[in-house]
Amino acid sequence: MTASVEPVLTARALNRATLARQLLLAREPVPVEEAVRRVVALQAQQPGSPYVALWNRTAGFDPARLDAAVEGFRLVRSTLMRITLHLVHADDYRPFRAAVEPTLRGSRLRDRRFTDTGLTPEGADALLPELLAYAGRSRTGEELRLRAEELWGGGRLTPAAGRLLRQYAPLWHVPSGPPWQYAASPGFVAAPPGPPAAGPEAAAEGLGVLALRYLAGFGPASAADLGQFGLVQRGRARAALDALVARGAAEVLAGPDGAVLYDLPGAARPDGAVPAPPRLMAMWDSTLLAYADRSRIVPAAYRRHVIRINGDVLPTLLVDGYVAGAWRPVEGGIEAAAFHPLAAADWEGLAAEAASLGALLADRDPRVYGRYDHWWAKGLPAAETRVLPY
Repeated sequence: MTASVEPVLTARALNRATLARQLLLAREPVPVEEAVRRVVALQAQQPGSPYVALWNRTAGFDPARLDAAVEGFRLVRSTLMRITLHLVHADDYRPFRAAVEPTLRGSRLRDRRFTDTGLTPEGADALLPELLAYAGRSRTGEELRLRAEELWGGGRLTPAAGRLLRQYAPLWHVPSGPPWQYAASPGFVAAPPGPPAAGPEAAAEGLGVLALRYLAGFGPASAADLGQFGLVQRGRARAALDALVARGAAEVLAGPDGAVLYDLPGAARPDGAVPAPPRLMAMWDSTLLAYADRSRIVPAAYRRHVIRINGDVLPTLLVDGYVAGAWRPVEGGIEAAAFHPLAAADWEGLAAEAASLGALLADRDPRVYGRYDHWWAKGLPAAETRVLPY
């Protein structure tokens, strides 16, 4: 595809487009289900993060409404993009899973921890229908492992292999109640029957849906960006985007350094000069991980400070639309570590955010990210650290 001759989009304009579509330029008065669809998906391996993410994005956020949407399976948690847990709208689950099914299959069913048991991917296909029928009501991970072992009848299915099979199978996590709905060892239930998720045609159709939704929530973006978001092959991502262009559902634009970008015609693309309010971003917030070039949100100098070597993505300070530090809950407030000096107005804005977030956490879990304090113990390169009181 050749980029259009329209003015080149600057890096700052791309930043503002992302913030606008991710509801981060202004909190919007939308229901939680609509908000999740607007932002495509919320990475959710840390159960409290979807709550913090939606508090950042919606006006008058009521966590009880997210509780209800999860309990009613209107929003569901499952292994999807980037082989990680995401919270998505139930209506989006089937196409999104079809889009990433080749990646899930290769990474889960061809993992040596799985194949060393002697169970082949084809053997897993054969037992899956009966395993899903067994998961018609909530089952523990151990119950599913033992049932899969029984259905296979070929030997012992190790706990690691059982976990890989669960991650591949179309299973939803079962909510366990407040504070954050998902326990460390959740139950699992089969997703409702739907169109087949496997096979090249299903994968291509699903990726077409995901590509359209990705541009709506994260565009303008490149084929490499979509590939990174879904962890799908770049060729598949480019083919899906070019198919959208061919039917007039997307257009091609020029980005910085001549990058070929795709976007939806008429989508919001604010001027780079539009002000961006401060935010206290959730751990693993999707905006930090949705692009091959993460400098759209995370300055290159700070990337290794917030995206740790083991995959942890720290809760961050967003100032003027870019990551400027990290935060954690401490006794009585939010400890904010800025990686460069901030203006007084920035600190005032962050303090107001901390007071609001404190009200959410106080009713749920004031130490929501306490288990990750070891990153602070190891030291962060803070130019200034303040405790912002609740």
